[in-house]
Amino acid sequence: MESNRTHDRFHGLLAATAMGVYLLLLVGATTALTDAAAACTAWPVCGDGFTAPTTADGWLAVGHRLAAVLVGVLGVVTLVVGVRADVSRRVLGAMVVAGLLYPVQAALGAFVAVAGPSTTLSTAHLTVGMGIFGGLVAALAWTLEADTGDPTDRPESAPEPDLPPERTHDPTVPTDPVERAKATAYAYFRLMKPRLMWLLCLVASAGMALATTTNVGLTPEIVLATLGGGVLSIGASGTFNHVLERDIDRRMERTSDRPLAVDLVPVRHAVAFGLLLAAASVALFAWVNALAAVLGVGAILFYSVVYTLILKPNTVQNTVIGGAAGALPALIGWVAVTGSVGLGGLALAAVIFLWTPAHFYNLALAYKDDYARGGFPMMPVVRGETATRKHTLWYLGATLVAAGALAAMEGLGLLYALTSIVFGGVFLYFVVRLHYEQTQSAALRSFHASNAYLGTLLLAVVVDTLAL
Repeated sequence: MESNRTHDRFHGLLAATAMGVYLLLLVGATTALTDAAAACTAWPVCGDGFTAPTTADGWLAVGHRLAAVLVGVLGVVTLVVGVRADVSRRVLGAMVVAGLLYPVQAALGAFVAVAGPSTTLSTAHLTVGMGIFGGLVAALAWTLEADTGDPTDRPESAPEPDLPPERTHDPTVPTDPVERAKATAYAYFRLMKPRLMWLLCLVASAGMALATTTNVGLTPEIVLATLGGGVLSIGASGTFNHVLERDIDRRMERTSDRPLAVDLVPVRHAVAFGLLLAAASVALFAWVNALAAVLGVGAILFYSVVYTLILKPNTVQNTVIGGAAGALPALIGWVAVTGSVGLGGLALAAVIFLWTPAHFYNLALAYKDDYARGGFPMMPVVRGETATRKHTLWYLGATLVAAGALAAMEGLGLLYALTSIVFGGVFLYFVVRLHYEQTQSAALRSFHASNAYLGTLLLAVVVDTLAL
């Protein structure tokens, strides 16, 4: 019992240390952007090296240094507890590497403060910090896998469909004309997968807002046309997905009430509806610019054909590669303002791409049995739940690293940094809890935490970059 408590304490300390390092990363990037480092160009404090700062920027710089000391102490404590808990060599190895990099990181920070910010020093400072954070996340994933995982949870083969025969599917359809008309109208609405719209439109909005840091081409008309085209593009993609998966939807518990599964919408009508939405979407994107239209067509085709027909039923990496579909709205938003693909749009797209597995693996865990019956090779079905929880944590770590790199963009400040730290910490908490609870409800809580993290992060991008 005492051993279990020691391991639990170690997991908590390791997660706290990782988020402490992440806090230093983002606040450090923000400090550089707000010229706080220039307000305190001595070490370890200001003036002659031992003088208290006299400005808010100076206090921010000194506070960052004090926080670095506290996080360093926390790291040492965590390492000691890890040794006492007799954790594996690879866990200790990752922590030792992170510990050896920590003074290097501190030295680079001192050089930046004394010599002044430079692209080379700042990049090295950020890169080493990401290496420390990555090592701690890897250690956390490995120790949670060892302490909470099931070593026998290794499926030997890809799933085979095990669905009930279609004749058992007997949907209830309203017979009253008015009720049927209402149900049919709602069915067309559901075909568009409206639950995806708010988040993907927020992704496009963040892309447009971020682009304003390098270009002044944002107008209300462009915003409306881009978001309108995005809504219609998502609607078209969702409709084609319903059409292509209708046979399996009829026999899977989670999807058996979808519009085509309950025969409220004929297939030919759904196809026509999807084509109409796609055409309207491309027309709006084309009004913005030609490249936005090309990316819009690519988004529809990728989700409808590449993901739905090729990736989802055939490879365990369907969720990872399929993340490109969710990342494209970031590029579309950027392109709508600038007319070209830029580093900022690619950086935001990378955050969305890496976030997608950390987000969707929770849903795959919650509905593992249903996906197995459908014959879909989702990660928990093919690799097991233990591996899926570990990969969820790894992709969360990668997402936070990408979000940290994005913090170096001009226009993003403390609001963005604090949002990523606070909600990233909440997301991490629920992912860690998922290793302990291993239930459907725990997986769904982690799923909702992932939505909260990305939603608030994107809002912070919009507010930080557009705030007057």
